[in-house]
Amino acid sequence: MDKLYIKSQIAMRQSEFPSDLKRRDNPLPVGSNKIVTIPGVRRCGKTSRMEVVVNDLLIQGVDRKRILWVSFDDERLVRMKSDELDHIIEAYREMYPDIEMSDVYMFFDEIQLIKGWEYFVMRLYKHYSKNIYISGSNATMLSTELKSALRGWPEEEETLPLSFREYCEFKGVDADGWLESNLAKIRNAFFDYNNEGGFPEVVLTDNPLQKAKILQGYFDTMLLKDLVEHYNLSNIEVLRYYLKRIMANLTKPTSIRAIHGDIKSRGLKVSKDNLYDWAGYACDIFMFLRIPNYSKSLQKVESSQPKYYCIDNGLRDAVLLPQANDDGKKLENTVFLQLYRQRTPVDKIYYYQGKGECDFIVQRGTEVAQLIQVSWDMTNEETRKREINGIIEASNATNCDNLLIITADQYDEIISDDGKTIHVIPAWRWLLNK
Repeated sequence: MDKLYIKSQIAMRQSEFPSDLKRRDNPLPVGSNKIVTIPGVRRCGKTSRMEVVVNDLLIQGVDRKRILWVSFDDERLVRMKSDELDHIIEAYREMYPDIEMSDVYMFFDEIQLIKGWEYFVMRLYKHYSKNIYISGSNATMLSTELKSALRGWPEEEETLPLSFREYCEFKGVDADGWLESNLAKIRNAFFDYNNEGGFPEVVLTDNPLQKAKILQGYFDTMLLKDLVEHYNLSNIEVLRYYLKRIMANLTKPTSIRAIHGDIKSRGLKVSKDNLYDWAGYACDIFMFLRIPNYSKSLQKVESSQPKYYCIDNGLRDAVLLPQANDDGKKLENTVFLQLYRQRTPVDKIYYYQGKGECDFIVQRGTEVAQLIQVSWDMTNEETRKREINGIIEASNATNCDNLLIITADQYDEIISDDGKTIHVIPAWRWLLNK
């Protein structure tokens, strides 16, 4: 790798700061003396979160020459071998021989694209700088492998597309204004958010056709670069169809065996084992997040059919095209993403399926902390009865009486036949933690 090119990239990035960026709710830590890893789906705002750190450092008086930023999405840098990564440090030291490396803040964007990068980062941390930030679009590489290689030193700051509160901030809606005139703006913002999702670039784009084009581009990049290229997959059209099938099955337990049968019936060839692998890879790149069926038996949990949730409603709509009567599915997806976003390290999220169903069980440690049912509209008596029966059955099975039904825009307090209280609140209010 030509060090002159590396130097030009370092200098170019230094000249581009400070960036004009909107802040996310949770800023990245500074001065933690740990490697800060920022995993997350492509285009969700990982790079921007790191750029905010740089902005803040410059405001504090840090010389921009002490910022070493390398983006491995660059078509020339992505071809680097692991033993060439040291050229980055050599290039920087040639540029600024008087700067102590321990005073340098290092930012490596999409570094997982370089095989063997973990050991380079470990060497930097041990011998050069404690101020290291790395981002990547693959959960496995930024969690399991890194923690193993770096013996627990990383501090993980997983990033998702915008929360509803962040969406309101990006749209200029006062999320804390509770006068009636502003509540209408919050409600309208919620309906938009439930449809278009929270990818920052999409949220800041006004043209609906352009939004769809951007999201379709995201999907194609995830498919071709993050899955096909990274995992050396073939059979691209079968993979594309398979991902769409999982998206279409949103909110329901997904039987990969059944999808395999459907694919075979279409005259297409793929092994069942490949489908299981592909589902795992799609979760690794954050296209999907999955949860198992709740059981007190670990064996039953691990053998249950999972539910797959999509990382973004807008992405799903762009791939499948908007489906009729899909608002409830998208609402459940929105609620799940918020539960996942605000989970603690000891939280586990399940669904419950017995005679009835309950959408979410939140287990904190060894205790079930809350049961959540999601329903777009509770005015239909049959729907109301089904949702109540499902959450009460789950309550009896888990011994949890913290019961919540989240709707599009309804309040209520229901007392069940056995005296249990179920709170019903609008999603926009729950999403804002009000």
